[in-house]
Amino acid sequence: MELRLYDTLTREKRPFVPLDADNVRMYACGPTVYDFAHIGNGRAAIVFDVLFRVLRYRYGEGHVTYVRNITDVDDKINVRAARDFPGVPLNEAIRKVTEQTYQQYQDDVTALGCLAPTVQPRATEHIPEMRAIIEKLVAGGFAYVAEDHVLFSPQAMNAANSVLPRYGSLSKRSLDEMIAGARVDVAPYKRDNTDFVLWKPSKPGEPSWPSPAGIKVEGRPGWHIECSAMAWKHLGEKFDIHGGGIDLVFPHHENELAQTCCAFHADRMANVWMHNGFLQIESEKMSKSLGNFFTIRDLLADWPGEVLRLAMLKTHYRSPLDWTVKATEEAAKTLDDWYAVAADAEPGSPSPAMIEALYDDLNTAQAMAVLHGLRHAASTDEQARRELAGSLRQLGFLSESAAAWKSRKQQASGIDANAVEALIAERSAARARKDFKESDRIRDLLAAMGVAIKDGKDAEGKPMTTWEVAP
Repeated sequence: MELRLYDTLTREKRPFVPLDADNVRMYACGPTVYDFAHIGNGRAAIVFDVLFRVLRYRYGEGHVTYVRNITDVDDKINVRAARDFPGVPLNEAIRKVTEQTYQQYQDDVTALGCLAPTVQPRATEHIPEMRAIIEKLVAGGFAYVAEDHVLFSPQAMNAANSVLPRYGSLSKRSLDEMIAGARVDVAPYKRDNTDFVLWKPSKPGEPSWPSPAGIKVEGRPGWHIECSAMAWKHLGEKFDIHGGGIDLVFPHHENELAQTCCAFHADRMANVWMHNGFLQIESEKMSKSLGNFFTIRDLLADWPGEVLRLAMLKTHYRSPLDWTVKATEEAAKTLDDWYAVAADAEPGSPSPAMIEALYDDLNTAQAMAVLHGLRHAASTDEQARRELAGSLRQLGFLSESAAAWKSRKQQASGIDANAVEALIAERSAARARKDFKESDRIRDLLAAMGVAIKDGKDAEGKPMTTWEVAP
């Protein structure tokens, strides 16, 4: 089977051929660690976790390098550091904020079923690489110094007679369209409105480092240069896949592509650019002003992480995702069933049909159809049950036993398990003495408590009653 991925740069789905099959390299933009990550960040983490799993399956676990960066230089971080740690030296306060918020993010995406990336570099630990790229850009005539700033010139990039791509090739916008569609910082020292900051002088109370390009005052990097530097350090001048949310195509990824290609005189930064679609809440754009802004942590308080993961993966990653309570409830019911059927099965190899769906540009919607077919067959076919278990694990599900999953749901419901077991014992005794009126009364009482019971037989053929929280 051929792995095919959609490339944002070329606007086509094509066969994926790694630069080096022994070291497939992928970079995805990670969080700016100033607060809890929102659920849209969660979608990106899940999408590229699925891709990471697919690449590991195809090329081997030891042959894929996945880098997801941590942005720990940002005005919002500075504000929170000053607010939360008054009197503490700024750099120390910033580190306290970023350590705390990074760990929150890591805990949240782990709960969503995401594997840890191979490398999670911090921007503040890659200042030398940022300065080195800036020096290359200045020396090549693609950037210039003005009033202690270093600015990149898209005009200079497009004027170069070389292998370089044109600025705007990723977002498919002209320079005029970019000016019209972006919040352009107007400054007297800029040669052109489209020029963007690579380095700027630090204000009092901001973190600072020695500046590049002969600038005497200390400064700090612009946002876009950070990812160019971290990708270069850990993946090289050119690598296989660069990913992120669709909102990052312009200006962030456009500027990354420009910086890296100009610094290293290359036609590409990544061979494939991949972007997941927007996430809405109940058909509306997520916004604090609308009161529908949810963090991953908010939703984890109400749902297991695997439920959130399944709700995300029902929609193809490039399509907009409408997050609804109804869809989440349906995902929870599906997972309850999958856990009951497959969690304790000896996992077999993933379904070839599911792998084929994932190899078609991560078509998780089709993969879900395959899983539902396997679930139907698993009722009577042990091989299908094992294949279902292996397939679900490949996608990041079934991280615990069926009993643990059921217990978690029972605890979350607030139902007293001991009281339920006692009532079931009373009902069993009533049934044994053929007191069906009492048996029905207890069944109705359990139903009113939100408990669904099922009568059956154990392995020895003796009567047995099991229960679960009613859907």
